[in-house]
Amino acid sequence: MQLSSSVEIWIGALLTIMIFSFLFKDNIFYKFAEHLFVGVSAAYWMVVGFHTTIMPNLIAKIWPSLVVRVLPAAAGNQPEYHYLIPLIFGMLLLTRLIKKISFLSRWAMGLVIGYAAGTNLIRYMQSDFMSQISSTMKPLIVVNEGVFAFGASLSNIVLFFGVICGLVYFFFSSEHKGILLPASRVGIWVLMVTFGASFGYTVMARISLLTGRVQFLLRDWLGIIQ
Repeated sequence: MQLSSSVEIWIGALLTIMIFSFLFKDNIFYKFAEHLFVGVSAAYWMVVGFHTTIMPNLIAKIWPSLVVRVLPAAAGNQPEYHYLIPLIFGMLLLTRLIKKISFLSRWAMGLVIGYAAGTNLIRYMQSDFMSQISSTMKPLIVVNEGVFAFGASLSNIVLFFGVICGLVYFFFSSEHKGILLPASRVGIWVLMVTFGASFGYTVMARISLLTGRVQFLLRDWLGIIQ
């Protein structure tokens, strides 16, 4: 066992232990690490966003001479003053911090939400919704090179009836009785299996993060394992 002599590793290890201390109870060490993480992350992404988004897409368009040293590609570009419109709307978002004129932020917020909803709806319909429908429309009987593929056929049949039963569960125009009752019950089981699988993947991802931090403490910090 050999403790690390690196200051960075010691800081990371202490902050990790502070976060883990929440498992015992809420305490001041956990709050310190939490606030430090949120503050550093917010500051970091603000700087990254400024240099990767605001500067090349706004400042370099309106005042290219100001950013020539940072963005040499802006040299010789003519100012594009129509970019003042998004600048004004962006500044209107900040009026939310001033109570007397906070209503002005609603105009910019409405524009942002409306634009995002419209563009994301089209993107979702093309990339997600339609692809889900096409992925569901599979042949129930699969034959590969003249040979009946039992596994693929069974998989497609289960997929088909699972989708139908799941849709029946959300069909509330008529009472679930008769043939709709067992179909809706099967739909519940299909949904529970789906949610369980999604939760399992989430837990696996969290366990992977936990394993990484434990290895960091035992290997990089304490030197117990190699």
